[in-house]
Amino acid sequence: MFFMNSLENQLQQWNNTISNQPNNPHAYIRRGMIYFKLAKIEDSIQDFDTAERLDVNITPYLWQRGLSYYYAERFSEGAKQFAVDLTVNAQDVEETVWRYLCMARFSGVTEARNSLLPVKNDPRKIMLSIYDLFAGNCTKDDVLNVGKLAGLKGKFYSHLYLGLYYEAENNLELAREYIVKAADEYKIDDYMWYLAVVHKNLRGWKI
Repeated sequence: MFFMNSLENQLQQWNNTISNQPNNPHAYIRRGMIYFKLAKIEDSIQDFDTAERLDVNITPYLWQRGLSYYYAERFSEGAKQFAVDLTVNAQDVEETVWRYLCMARFSGVTEARNSLLPVKNDPRKIMLSIYDLFAGNCTKDDVLNVGKLAGLKGKFYSHLYLGLYYEAENNLELAREYIVKAADEYKIDDYMWYLAVVHKNLRGWKI
């Protein structure tokens, strides 16, 4: 696929940058993000860890590492990463939901829902609808309808998070349906679209 070739080219560029700037934490973050997009999860975590060692102040901004922890099945560490992230970004639905997703995998859905942190001011309507879904306050149809009104991005995010929601519920049939649609039908220029592709490929899911 073309985007895979593009990612390999970007990886080489960041390899070169790190060779010239071995103490630049942001270069490791960017390379770690490329590793993640290539589904090289452990390599991504190593780069995020290196960035943190170079600058301890970036820890609450390493949401990318939290996502990598999820796919490395290091769920407790993922939950801790997102909890730290929320100390500097308390109104972000995505980090709140990812904390839930990690907790659901090691403590169960009931405990995750009971521990869901309040979010009131995320400006994105689709994200507030997604939050309501995880809080148990709306249905999948509500999320899909809000997503339709928000165009391509809305459709992508509604399908991605419905898929993640159903995976937490251990309904793998619906999880596969929504994740595959997010990846294959609603491509957007966003890190989370690559996450949907990585998710689909790591699970071996097809339409």
